[in-house]
Amino acid sequence: MLDLDARALAAAPELLTDWLLTSGLRIALIVVLAVVVRWLVLRAIGRLVRRTVESGERLRSGKGAVRVLATATGAMSERRVQRTETLGSVLRSIVTVLVFGVAGLMVLDVLRVPIGPALASAGVAGVALGFGAQSLVKDVLSGVFMLVEDQYGVGDVVDVGDAVGTVEQVTLRVTKLRDGSGVAWYIRNGEIVRVANKSQGWSTAIVDLPVALGQDLDHVQRVVAEALERFYADEEWRELLLEEPTVAGVEQVVGATVTIRVLAKTAPNEHLGVQRAIRERVLTAFEGAGVRAPLPYPAAPGGPDAAGTPGTISGTV
Repeated sequence: MLDLDARALAAAPELLTDWLLTSGLRIALIVVLAVVVRWLVLRAIGRLVRRTVESGERLRSGKGAVRVLATATGAMSERRVQRTETLGSVLRSIVTVLVFGVAGLMVLDVLRVPIGPALASAGVAGVALGFGAQSLVKDVLSGVFMLVEDQYGVGDVVDVGDAVGTVEQVTLRVTKLRDGSGVAWYIRNGEIVRVANKSQGWSTAIVDLPVALGQDLDHVQRVVAEALERFYADEEWRELLLEEPTVAGVEQVVGATVTIRVLAKTAPNEHLGVQRAIRERVLTAFEGAGVRAPLPYPAAPGGPDAAGTPGTISGTV
C-alpha cells in the first residue's frame, strides 16, 4: 500500500506536467484569446463612438449654412452624442457577455464537465426569467430600437399620448419628460405606442398678420416681402433660418379684417422666437408704409344680444 502511494506521488508531477501541457495550455489559450478578442472588439466600438461624436463636434463648430443644416438634421445635437454613447455601452456589454460566455463553455468542455445539463437548466431558467421579466425586456428592446431609429432625444418636445413635454433624459428602460407645468413624467419605453416629435429636424414659424379690408393687397404683400428680405439678411436671425421666409398670401377674410400668412422654416425649437421677431419687423414696416390695421367694431345698440357677439359681423364678405 505504501509502495502504491509512493508511486502515485512520484507520478503526480509527471501527470500534472502532462495536464498543463495539454488541457492547461488549451485553457490558457482560450482565456487569452477571449481577452484579446474582447479587447479588439471593444477598441473598435470605442473608435466608432469617438468618430461619431467628433464628426458632430466638427459640424457644431461650422458656420452659416453648414451649422444650420447640422441643426436641422440633428447631427450636432446632444441627443446624437447621448445616443451614440448609449449604443456603444450596450454593444460593449453584449460583446463581453458573448465572448466570456463562449470561452466559459469551451473551458468546461476541456475540463470534461458535462455542459448538457447546465445548458438545459440555463434554458429553463431563461424561460422562467423571460416570463417574469417580459415587461422589462420589452422596455429595454423598445429603448434600443428608439435609440437606433432616433425617434426623439434630449431637448425634443414630444407628445407620447399620456404626456406632452420636453425630453430631459432617455435611458434604455424609461424616458423622462417635463411638461409645461414643471411636472416630471417617467414613461416606460415599452408603453410608448406612438410619438409625435414637434422639434425633430426643423420647425415651422407661422405668423398671421391682420390688416384692414379695402387696401391694395398687392402693396401690402410687397411690404411684407421686403420686410422679410431685410429680416433674412440679418446675421442675428440668419443662423436660425433654414430658408428665406415666404408670404403664403391671404389666409382668411373675417369681417373687415384680412389675414396675411407668413411661413418660415427654422432650426428645431426656434420657431417661437422667429415668429415674434417677424411680427415685430412687419408691424414696423406697416407703420412706415401706411398699412392700416383693422379697427374693432363698436357694440350694436341694445347691447351684445341685439347684434350677436361683439367684434364680429354676421353675413358673408
